[in-house]
Amino acid sequence: MFWSYQRQEIEQVNDFKNHQLPLARIKKIMKADEDVRMISAEAPILFAKACELFILELTIRSWLHAEENKRRTLQKNDIAAAITRTDIFDFLVDIVPRDEIKEEAAGLGGIVGATASGVPYYYPPMGQPAAATGGMMIGRPAMDPATGMYVQPPSQAWQSVWQTSATEDG
Repeated sequence: MFWSYQRQEIEQVNDFKNHQLPLARIKKIMKADEDVRMISAEAPILFAKACELFILELTIRSWLHAEENKRRTLQKNDIAAAITRTDIFDFLVDIVPRDEIKEEAAGLGGIVGATASGVPYYYPPMGQPAAATGGMMIGRPAMDPATGMYVQPPSQAWQSVWQTSATEDG
């Protein structure tokens, strides 16, 4: 569900001039590779959106860890926990300080991977349109078209999205 909402939002974008991340900085990072000679106009835009989605995914998973510990402040160990609990973030293990990872691994009782968090990593099937049901989109609550009312607050909405996708995945 999370990814289908993201896909739906991307498909509805009409304004390609305004971005959350600075395109000049992204271009500069891309040009830091000496093998890169020229960059098309579309490439930094795609990288910007990919970075946005990456930051959003890591932040949400980190926030869930903070909520598990009954905190409303995101801390370094929450990010470390999100990284160690999610297989897709394995490439970041060398970047996160070792003490943060050890503390989180000790708290997991040896379980590491996507199942440790209870939050599945969900990809919607390609070629199928995103569902137009109530939920949460980036930065704004979704409105239920039937009732005209906003759905759950953000943290509960994300948890229900992931719980729903977990039951759908099996």
